[in-house]
Amino acid sequence: MTSEETRDGVSLTNLDQPLFDGAGATKRDLVDYLDAIGDRIIAELAGRPLSVVRVLRGQQPFMQKNLPKYTPSWVPSVSVWAEASKREIRYALCDDRRTLLWFGNQRAVEFHPTLSRADSVTHPTVLILDIDPPEGEDLAAGFGLAVAAAKLVRQALADAGLAGAVKTSGAKGLHVVVPLTTGQDVWDVAAATRALAVRAERLDPAVATTAFIREDRAGKVFLDSTRAGGATVVAAYSPRVRPGVPVSYPVGWDTLDDVAPRDFTIHTVPELIGAGDPWAEEMPAPQTLPADLVAEGHTIPVARVQAMHEGKRRARARRGESS
Repeated sequence: MTSEETRDGVSLTNLDQPLFDGAGATKRDLVDYLDAIGDRIIAELAGRPLSVVRVLRGQQPFMQKNLPKYTPSWVPSVSVWAEASKREIRYALCDDRRTLLWFGNQRAVEFHPTLSRADSVTHPTVLILDIDPPEGEDLAAGFGLAVAAAKLVRQALADAGLAGAVKTSGAKGLHVVVPLTTGQDVWDVAAATRALAVRAERLDPAVATTAFIREDRAGKVFLDSTRAGGATVVAAYSPRVRPGVPVSYPVGWDTLDDVAPRDFTIHTVPELIGAGDPWAEEMPAPQTLPADLVAEGHTIPVARVQAMHEGKRRARARRGESS
């Protein structure tokens, strides 16, 4: 078998090279995986500004937002103003198989789309809570804690009259995703995300926390409400740059206790998924956020801003103690 071939007009090169240290997979394995599940992941990526994590030989993995100058002219793209860097960024739109294969050949392992579509960047189509287990736990223990916290989020959603789907993050954690009806304001969605995290924390504060500063989490699961606004999240079916190349994979709520992150890799998922699309099958219908949830969220400080001010306060206190 040659290490070079062409698919859909895309020249694929160096296919038999290792993907990265510890991957247990080659570049061919990545390309074959993306091709096998292409329709399913493209449904998650299409029309959304895309960032990718690439792993080039001899380099550390890096996130690429701005398309390189050598990008083929047929790769769809959109320019978006980045307020933080005060410049326009030319993002890819992965709308078709050809573009997906091109990214595979570029050794793009992770696919991180925005929560909004390019034609309506101020109106997210999903609300996401990122469930992050405490550091120091092994994979099984950490994931078990994440499952317990995800159930709190599910209850908080149900109490608000909402429903979501859950997927593995491809690492130790989980993502709970709520599809939204069109036209909901980005700041209202961000506020509702904060409120849901706080409500879930209240259900069992011994398990979950919304503390953004790591040292304040006390071994609890972090309910990260900052995946809002211009944030991205790893797509369902996206591989991750982790040993064994795990995949962010949909899990039914009724089977959450019976799975482990290592069950879902680029080697196992094509057979598991078959001809289906479990993410689409698990996803409830789009929903409108309740007004009281949004209003509550607007009274809750943005976690990153609150943490920044708290960090400065603590630094001043330390300086005062040492002077």
